[in-house]
Amino acid sequence: MKTISIALSFLFAVSTSLGADSPVDLKVGDKAPEFSATADDDTQWKSTSAVGKKILVVYFYPADMTGGCTKQACNYRDTMKDFTDKNVQVFGVSGDSAENHRHFKQAHQLNFTLLADTEGKIAKAFGVQTGGGFTNTANIGGKEIRFPRTVTTSRWTFVIDTDWNIAYKNSTVNPMADTAEVMKVVEKLAAVKPQ
Repeated sequence: MKTISIALSFLFAVSTSLGADSPVDLKVGDKAPEFSATADDDTQWKSTSAVGKKILVVYFYPADMTGGCTKQACNYRDTMKDFTDKNVQVFGVSGDSAENHRHFKQAHQLNFTLLADTEGKIAKAFGVQTGGGFTNTANIGGKEIRFPRTVTTSRWTFVIDTDWNIAYKNSTVNPMADTAEVMKVVEKLAAVKPQ
């Protein structure tokens, strides 16, 4: 009995030291996690390709073709020139597939990359809360299209500076105010370290 108790204590200690199931809690100033994902054009995008080159905006959102998410995406679309002029690259991340993302981009003429986080791995790396999946439908060009997903991501936004540090984190994002808040951060970064 004593041997079993010691063994269980050892296993508990090992799992605790490995951070088993402990959520990530990134803070401003922390190094951003490396990640890769399938983009809306079916190419593999790797964060290592961006280190030291651009400021990144990584915004997580629940689902393609839903009300708040569409407004948020269209706000990024409409202010994209302001971002690109400041050497910023924007990525939207959700549990939707690359195919879902293509329909979403086409329907709303989005001009930035959407990443498919179908297993919630990127969300987990950033500490973003996720829930179960669901399917919504949308009428695109007179055709009813289903948008299934296995993971639903919470609405969080991060800005990563050119040194690959978290410069901004918002876990209570207002989809209509997101771009304006992010632009304030980008302008401060550009003033400190001109691009």
